Amino acid sequence: MNQPHANLMVAVFEQVVCVKINGRADFTSSLDLKKLINELWERGYHKFVFELADCMMMDSTFLGVLSGIGLKFCATSNGGNSALELCNPNPRIAEVLDNLGVAHLFNIRQSSEPIADGFEPLARAPGATQTDVTRNCLEAHKTLMAINPENERKFKDVAQFLADDLKRQEGKKQ
Repeated sequence: MNQPHANLMVAVFEQVVCVKINGRADFTSSLDLKKLINELWERGYHKFVFELADCMMMDSTFLGVLSGIGLKFCATSNGGNSALELCNPNPRIAEVLDNLGVAHLFNIRQSSEPIADGFEPLARAPGATQTDVTRNCLEAHKTLMAINPENERKFKDVAQFLADDLKRQEGKKQ
């Protein structure tokens, strides 16, 4: 079954940024997400809600990027509340968050009414190279391993492959 890549939509309500993820959240959309969140954080937005009612799954790179953002925000939050809220994750996504040991980085809740209004499509970041994508994938997997040591056995081979691939790609540039 070929699932569609994620369609990311964004809405800003006062000081809250809502990101709606439709489809399959994977490494192809993680760079765009990271860029968006970092830019909005720099502009003073510090509360982010992810509407996941229509998100079928998240791959390890997307989860690693999201977890890295959650880790950064937890370090800067007041009162220990996460600045990232995951709204309406399906049972599969919730289970993966638990299994990877990253659920504590988020405020996870179910809502009977998904957030539906005011969303605009997120523009794709221009100029991302294959090296950028590989570096992002490697950072995401290193983040998952750093957050939970049990993830090392799950991702050490992937991380090694990505590190070797990144060295090869960077070697071609020189």
